[in-house]
Amino acid sequence: MTARTILITGCSSGIGLASAQALKARGWRVFATCRKAEDATRLEAEGFESWALDHADEASVAAGAEEALRRAEGRLDAVFLNGAWALAGPAEDTPREAMEAIFAANLFGPVQLANAVIPAMRRAGRGRVVFCSSVLGMVAARYRGPYVSTKFAMEGWADALRLELKGSGVEVTLIEPGPILTPFRRNVRPNYERWMRPARAASLHPDAMWATVERRLYKDKEGGRFDLPPEAVAAKLVSALEAKRAPARVFVTTPTWLANLFRRLLPTRALDRVMGGR
Repeated sequence: MTARTILITGCSSGIGLASAQALKARGWRVFATCRKAEDATRLEAEGFESWALDHADEASVAAGAEEALRRAEGRLDAVFLNGAWALAGPAEDTPREAMEAIFAANLFGPVQLANAVIPAMRRAGRGRVVFCSSVLGMVAARYRGPYVSTKFAMEGWADALRLELKGSGVEVTLIEPGPILTPFRRNVRPNYERWMRPARAASLHPDAMWATVERRLYKDKEGGRFDLPPEAVAAKLVSALEAKRAPARVFVTTPTWLANLFRRLLPTRALDRVMGGR
C-alpha cells in the first residue's frame, strides 16, 4: 500500500517538527520543509525528506511546491501550512515594512503554497489542506496586532476556500492552537529588535508598557499555566488528517476553547475587558 504523502512547512522545531515526527511514525511519507537550508540538512540526517521552503520568498514557495509534487509523482494527499512568526509591540508603532514582511511569511506564502498544490488534489478527487492558525485568529490581544491580523486574515481565507472547494474532494481545516511550548518567543526577538525597538523612542505609549513587553519577550523560560507541548497539536493534526471527514476547525488548549466561547457569547466591550482592554 502506497504511503500517504504530506508537505509540512516550518519543521525546524516546535509544532512543525512534532507533526512531522508523529506522521512519519504513523507511516506517512513526510516532506518536512524548513525556512533555512541548514535545518533541512539536519532533518535529512534524521531520516526525513527535507529541503528549504521560505514562505516569504515567492520563488522558494513555487520551487518547494514543485519539488513536493515531483517527489510524490503528482499526488499529494495533504499539506500543513505551519510556518509563521510574530511581532510584539503597539499596533500604531508598527512600520509598514514590518507589516509587509509578516503578511508575506504568515499569509501570502501559505496561500500561494496551498494554491500550488490544490490542482493536483482536485485531479485526484481528494486531499486535505490544513492551515495552522491561532487562538489569536479568533480574538485579539494587546501588543500583538501584526500577528493577530495575519491570523484573522488566514481564518477568512480558509473559510472562503472551504466553501469554494465543496464537492471537489479537497477539504480544508483550521487548527487553532493556544499557548504551546515552543521557541516561539525566542524567535520573536530578532523581529522586535529590527522593527519595534527603534520605534520606542518616538512612541506615545508609556515606557512601562514597553518594559512589560520586553520583560515577557526576554524572560528566561518559555511557557505559562495553560501551555501544552507541540505534540498536543501534532496529535490533533493526525486526527484531523485521518478522520473520514475533515473538521473545519480544531481547537488546542483550554484558552482556545474559552476564546471561542467568549467571542460567541460576550458583547464586544465585555470581550475587550476579558482580553485586557479597558
